[in-house]
Amino acid sequence: MSLRVVFMGTPDFSVPTLTEIVGAGHEVAAVYSQPPRPAGRGMSERKSPVQVAAEQFGLPVLTPKSLKVEGEQALFAGHGADVAVVVAYGLILPKPVLDAPRDGCLNLHASLLPRWRGAAPIQRAIMEGDAETGVAVMRMEEGLDTGPVCMEERVAIGPETTAGELHDRLAVLGGGLMIRALAALSRGSLDCRPQPDAGMTYARKIEKAETRIDWSQPASRVHDHIRGLSPFPGAWFEMGGERIKVLRAQRMAGETGAAPGTLLDSEGNVACGAGVVRLVDVQRTGRQQMSYAQFARGARLEAGIVLR
Repeated sequence: MSLRVVFMGTPDFSVPTLTEIVGAGHEVAAVYSQPPRPAGRGMSERKSPVQVAAEQFGLPVLTPKSLKVEGEQALFAGHGADVAVVVAYGLILPKPVLDAPRDGCLNLHASLLPRWRGAAPIQRAIMEGDAETGVAVMRMEEGLDTGPVCMEERVAIGPETTAGELHDRLAVLGGGLMIRALAALSRGSLDCRPQPDAGMTYARKIEKAETRIDWSQPASRVHDHIRGLSPFPGAWFEMGGERIKVLRAQRMAGETGAAPGTLLDSEGNVACGAGVVRLVDVQRTGRQQMSYAQFARGARLEAGIVLR
């Protein structure tokens, strides 16, 4: 049975779920997304990926700056939705909005709750070296990602997996998972269970200050830091006053007595606090991604220099 749905989302991660909902034949009463923002070199206003996709489907799009005002809440309630589906929307939903749909609000979250509640679950899982993560559908309540979990799908995190690769995989899996949740909801069989207290961690937003590579950390930590921030915002080191992003690296076997950050050879091996990391793909400011070999030729790097 099809449901009358309000969809709420903003970035690329949300688009596969919207696409699945439309493809499954559910009636989308409205799509909510964050307002267009200045972007690009010309700083012209750019619509969110969800708004672009929704308009291609011919769906009505609303972009309020807040849902805390009574007028917006009344408009939301007026959609007469059976359920709201929320995927990385980015705005707080006050209680009148949470309570408006007949069957409440379902959220798709990119972790196995209660691990990595919060804004950056994909990046934090990789940065902490987790071997597994997933996507979860939960019923929303006023707390941050605290609602009961209805369904989840587990995914292994490979030792070389980047945040970008994991993001794309979870986005697709999440779309399918939400469709299964909506089907169960329409049958009255969606079973949602409270999250356990044990194992809760918080995935705080990635701050600019933490993106710089700390070579004094063990190679495993440096490697996870790099892949957890690739491709965006990118982990970086400084050379000649320029920030060089490292988009892909490898953890290498062996130890060295060199100072952390020392470039050991022409292959891009760098000494860490313990162990070695090899730089594979990098990006100079304003340039395209390139191999370390290409970068080293242009920058004329020599073994023994210290990457600050």
